[in-house]
Amino acid sequence: MRKKIKAVRRQYQQTKHDSNLREGRKQQYLQEKRKYEATLRKTKMHSWKQYCNVTKASNPWNTVYKLATGNIKSCSSLSTLRKPNGTVTTDTADTMRFMIDSFTPEDEETDNERHKLIRPQIKEPIKTEDDKLFTMVETRDVINGMNKNKAPGKDGIMSDILLRAFNLLPMSTTTLYNGCLRTAGFPRIWKRAKIITIVKPGKETSDDISKYRPINLINTAAKVLKKVLINRIMHHMYSI
Repeated sequence: MRKKIKAVRRQYQQTKHDSNLREGRKQQYLQEKRKYEATLRKTKMHSWKQYCNVTKASNPWNTVYKLATGNIKSCSSLSTLRKPNGTVTTDTADTMRFMIDSFTPEDEETDNERHKLIRPQIKEPIKTEDDKLFTMVETRDVINGMNKNKAPGKDGIMSDILLRAFNLLPMSTTTLYNGCLRTAGFPRIWKRAKIITIVKPGKETSDDISKYRPINLINTAAKVLKKVLINRIMHHMYSI
């Protein structure tokens, strides 16, 4: 149902030039969304009732009791992981190295024919006409639209802090992003990510690296640059 509602939402959002069709697809999306939310609540309640029923009269002090009293503590230490060659990591440092190698593999340039054609092209000087510079309104709207509850990157600066900085120095902030646009560059320090690993449900005892879902947290300033560029690209695509 989640995949279906995402597809309906994309269809609604991509309808730009027919107002009647857009309104119809919007109502279809809202209807499917309500069905999904109702089913989700019902399924969660059913799952919770099933979980609570594991408590037997002969042993009332099991998992449900511990969960209700807050006595269940998750293990914060990294577990041993099995490598592709069959060996296992020997200590925390070895486990960390294996995780980093798995989550951020080196670019070995094992390209197909299409990729082999693209690589030389990106090294050639850019000869196309320069795009228009970002306006302060563009930059402000993107920063203002960032989710204030999202975790920050390595620098610890959240979107509300960046918005306050923009309100104090709107011209300087916009000039920063225009410098990136003019030089076709993405600052190297903004490419550094803070990796948070989350154990997938049901795989807590697994020794396979796939038990972890890595989340890369980049700096909020980098997210803004990515968003203003995406907005320009989308505008270009839909204006053709």
